[in-house]
Amino acid sequence: MVPLWLKLGYTAFVAILVPVYTVHYGPGNFLWFSDVALLLGLAAIWLESPLLASTQAIAVVVPESGWIVEVVLRAALGVRLAGLTDYMFDPSIPPFVRALSLFHVWLPALLVWLVVRLGYDRRALVVQTLIGSAVLVATYLLTGPERNVNWVHRWGSLAGGWPLVLSLATFPLAFYLPAHLVLRGTCPTPDDRCRIDGHPRFPA
Repeated sequence: MVPLWLKLGYTAFVAILVPVYTVHYGPGNFLWFSDVALLLGLAAIWLESPLLASTQAIAVVVPESGWIVEVVLRAALGVRLAGLTDYMFDPSIPPFVRALSLFHVWLPALLVWLVVRLGYDRRALVVQTLIGSAVLVATYLLTGPERNVNWVHRWGSLAGGWPLVLSLATFPLAFYLPAHLVLRGTCPTPDDRCRIDGHPRFPA
């Protein structure tokens, strides 16, 4: 169902990105949801798992769309919105490292393609809410306010434990739910996908 060349190409990209990011940004950077999706997407591709693909698609489609809009506006018009892409225009960061971050552009499209290919697992909203909550709590415990990964340490002037609480409530409602509703309404289930293609049921 997923071409071997895509599996190998994706794997090669991750094999390059992980050590570069680890050296330049530190391991805490991999708690950003885009990086989590990149790594779990690798597992989804090799396992051809509808559930993994579905959870990561709803995790990143909405926020990554915002990232893409901001980086395009910043590059074309110099317009800065929320500051999500400031690092992409930071000359102190090597161009190669910044170029690797362009995975934010193609990753959501690839995950949606996987969902269309494998089927959308309706359990994704609940499962991703659990995964996302665990990531947010881990981010709060393992990273500091200076990076403010996933905004768990600071929302504007709000600090302390409240940003974590707000993130735990906001991510499922603002990010996961809209993508879940769209994919649920437009994509076949994994069982439907298998009947269409005449393949046996894929693993979850």
